[in-house]
Amino acid sequence: MALIVQKYGGTSVPDAERIKNVAQHIIDRRNGGDQLVVVVSAMGDTTDKLIKLAYQVTEPPSERELDALLSTGELVTSTLLTMALRHMGYEAISLSGAQAGIKTDANHSRARIVDIDPTRILRELEQGRIVIVAGFQGITDDMDVTTLGRGGSDTTAVALAASLKAAVCERYTDVEGIYTSDPHLVTEARRLREIGYEEMLELAAYGSKVMHPRAIELAGEFNVPILVASSFTDSPGTLIHGEVSMEVRNKMRSIAHDLDVAKIMVVGVPDRPGIAAVIFGPLAEAGISVDTIVQNASINNITDLTFTVTKSDLVKAMIVVEPIAMSIGARECVSDARLGTISIIGTGMQNTPGYAARMFSTLSKLGINIQLITTSEIRLTCIIEESRVKDAVRALHQAFQLDLEG
Repeated sequence: MALIVQKYGGTSVPDAERIKNVAQHIIDRRNGGDQLVVVVSAMGDTTDKLIKLAYQVTEPPSERELDALLSTGELVTSTLLTMALRHMGYEAISLSGAQAGIKTDANHSRARIVDIDPTRILRELEQGRIVIVAGFQGITDDMDVTTLGRGGSDTTAVALAASLKAAVCERYTDVEGIYTSDPHLVTEARRLREIGYEEMLELAAYGSKVMHPRAIELAGEFNVPILVASSFTDSPGTLIHGEVSMEVRNKMRSIAHDLDVAKIMVVGVPDRPGIAAVIFGPLAEAGISVDTIVQNASINNITDLTFTVTKSDLVKAMIVVEPIAMSIGARECVSDARLGTISIIGTGMQNTPGYAARMFSTLSKLGINIQLITTSEIRLTCIIEESRVKDAVRALHQAFQLDLEG
């Protein structure tokens, strides 16, 4: 008998009928003899509806009260799923994040888990119950409810799996696993049987919506294997783990894309020590994450500084950067929100020449202009016009023959 943590996303539990189907899915696994801790997200687009409702009442809403409001979405799902399981004759209990022992810092809407006390969960498991935990939430030392931000329920599941020393964390969603590219864009995209933490982290960070980077980082740190599979089919899914075979580790694995990209260019910046800190320090204090940063070569001690943020952070970032640009004597500060990224990812890129040349050649044949380039040891990313991203995904998938296995 193994201890398994399962997680069901909002697309798996959008209504009562799907909740009952998920309950049967859980029961089938329980009948195999495993102990189950199940983490759930809010139903469908509940979180978005609650945010909209809050802003109809007041703008901006209190972060503390907004967290308390948003946490109810997962509570609704967890209680309904527990009711379904009990109706089917199985002992189950729902727990809020606080009741499950998930302790966080006090950063409302983007809290981080600092500790988990699994005592209550273990006690319920010992009594033979299936434990249903509301994801996306925790509690501070002052007993205030917090939410974990984007990817919060994924992070909850992986953190619980690490704390409970579970055999695996199973993440069920509306896709059958991790693919060589977005199967909605590329009909030839192929499901991967397995992928390493490092490659999956790059995929998650650069466009794949199946898993959030925070959850992958946590899984890699505590060596928690994650199975990504569909709650709608019996597909075997994709295993994310650290023991990937040698053949798998010597290939270009997948193509990711992201349309949530905006560029800010500070033009005519005096090239002197400390300027970057003056610009990026306030952005960090405002909670704005910066991705790609490019500084042109200095001419007459004047340079241009370009960086990217998410589109949702663009207005806020410009409010921060524009007065700084004026204060340091920059010529102007301009932005562009019509961008996207296209990335090729794989450990085989580390020591094998030719990947960059093939990528650039493929984009050139399509007449796609590359605005910025960023790399890691196993990733090459080009920032291009948003309108050309889909064409680029399809062409690169074909150019690298990712539809072929082996």
